[in-house]
Amino acid sequence: METLEAIKTRRSIRKFSDQPVEPEKLQAVLEAVQQAPSWSNRQCWSLVVVQDQDLRNRISELSFVESFFATYGYKSNPAQKGLAQAPIVLVACADPQQSGDLRGEQYYMADLGIATQNLMLAAHDLGLGTVFVGVFDEEQLKGLLGIPAHIRIVGLFPLGYPAGEAKGGPPRKPLSEFVHYGTW
Repeated sequence: METLEAIKTRRSIRKFSDQPVEPEKLQAVLEAVQQAPSWSNRQCWSLVVVQDQDLRNRISELSFVESFFATYGYKSNPAQKGLAQAPIVLVACADPQQSGDLRGEQYYMADLGIATQNLMLAAHDLGLGTVFVGVFDEEQLKGLLGIPAHIRIVGLFPLGYPAGEAKGGPPRKPLSEFVHYGTW
């Protein structure tokens, strides 16, 4: 798949088949993360690959933070079932001390954004699906997976074969709404 085609056709997948992910495809996704650029090549990321069904079920439970969803009028996390259903959950973590800090902004979030975009595009290219899940109980999840206290969990990525065909994507703003040439 060509890069621009992958960018234009990738969709967030929240329903997965029970087909296992081949080890070589998982390896290719992990290598895509490895190749991502980062602040001063610090590569501040770590991934926890979770394949155990009981752990995936518990991760799914921890992805519903009632206070967060109530604030936005949601009754559930739309990706919650997918975390239990997908054969793999990738837990994307960062060590903030291994990334840059500029004007009070810690760049580990940008580093992980770039790395996980690679993850999602590689998955799509391989016929796999995933979705970024950013709401979870971080402290309980750290305890469940033995993640050190100084490490931040940035996102959860269920990974597997989509159950059914992906629908077309949501509408996008026209370029004229966000591109400025020369000056604002």
